[in-house]
Amino acid sequence: MTPPPKGPPRRTILLVEDEAPVRTAIERFLALRGYEVHAVDSAAAARRHFEGVRPDAAVLDYSLPDGNGLALLGQLRAIEATLPVLILTGHGSIDLAVRAIKEGADHFLTKPVELPALLLMVERLIENQRHRQASLLRKTHEVRRAVDPFVGDSPAIRRLAGQARRVLASPSPVLLLGETGSGKGVLAAWLHANGGRGDEPFVDLNCAGLSRDLLETELFGHEKGAFTGAVGAKAGLLEIAHRGTLFLDEIGDVDLQVQPKLLKVLEERRFRRLGDVRDRQVDVRLIAATHHDLARAASELRFRSDLYYRISTLPLHVPPLRERGGDVILLARLLLERIAAELGRGRVSLSPEAERAILGYPWPGNVRELRNVLERATLHGGDVLSAADLSEGMSPSPAAPPPPARQTLKEAERRHIESVLALEKGDVPAAAVVLGLSRSALYQRIKRHGIPLR
Repeated sequence: MTPPPKGPPRRTILLVEDEAPVRTAIERFLALRGYEVHAVDSAAAARRHFEGVRPDAAVLDYSLPDGNGLALLGQLRAIEATLPVLILTGHGSIDLAVRAIKEGADHFLTKPVELPALLLMVERLIENQRHRQASLLRKTHEVRRAVDPFVGDSPAIRRLAGQARRVLASPSPVLLLGETGSGKGVLAAWLHANGGRGDEPFVDLNCAGLSRDLLETELFGHEKGAFTGAVGAKAGLLEIAHRGTLFLDEIGDVDLQVQPKLLKVLEERRFRRLGDVRDRQVDVRLIAATHHDLARAASELRFRSDLYYRISTLPLHVPPLRERGGDVILLARLLLERIAAELGRGRVSLSPEAERAILGYPWPGNVRELRNVLERATLHGGDVLSAADLSEGMSPSPAAPPPPARQTLKEAERRHIESVLALEKGDVPAAAVVLGLSRSALYQRIKRHGIPLR
């Protein structure tokens, strides 16, 4: 097993240069400045090396004994479309340099190479690539960071805050346990933003309700022609999350046939796109979350025990709202302020009666349900929300009629889903909160049972 890296990962450079003195000088210069340099002397060696090592950038000499840098550029880009590439050209050939840019090189330098200029170019290429990756995920990242995961002073939340800070520096996987809607996703983003990978991508995937095929192509990507409809190659989320954090929400729903592949990523930091025979190297920190009892699922062979032990190295229990006492009022005020701003309202506050109602409600849907109730009340209420404004979303569900004496589990599930949908007036997202399911998982069950929606 490859040991996890300690501290922030080093940047990796693939250097392809056939002149030994030049190759050695560049390799030593970059290594002394903190880079991990993989230096080879031919296009064939570069292709072989690229199958096992995913560099952050490549420096390619144009003239190689078995080809040229532009041909090699196309071959490497076919494997990794976003690889930053710097071409070295000889004899100050401007025409060749222009051709290199037209064919996809990010920049060029003429020989003899000035090493400080080369360093500046490499740093700029890697930084630009990092910003491009981060921009793809900034929206999700900002949404997740919008709420502090440690609002309040209850013993439960203070304990969680202390435990979370202790795992920040570790590269090991983190498993977030807790009820649906309790804030596991917000905590995952906080762990990423405040850890050693905070400037790298944060990739978020909810696994609930995803079929095996969809989950595999989302995680690992695919090559052109891997399956019907794969008209082009696609990078998976693992590649996008390289050097950053991959957050798998509801990991307990990952298909059993996909779990060994995920375990391989954690153990060996390698994976394959669908339809590809090449291993790709990836460096991600995994944060997983679930509301299931994974230990029990593993004992019942519904979840692989080896994967469970690997991801549960650092477990964190996110407490439900009912265990946080007065924290719920502080959180409600914070959420209300944000909701009012999003809806273009002025200041909206809670009356004393509304706060007492919030304190007296069990919040089965936790923070997600709290936000839902506050948003609904803000849309229909005044500047000071009353208990009556909140009551529609907070009212305890009336007792359901007793089920038939004999019914299958499938029949019982259908009846329960129908009753909750009726209570929520056909609002599927609200019903999903009550049922403790993701929206996609509930839609799948509705389709499976043939339940009509109004």
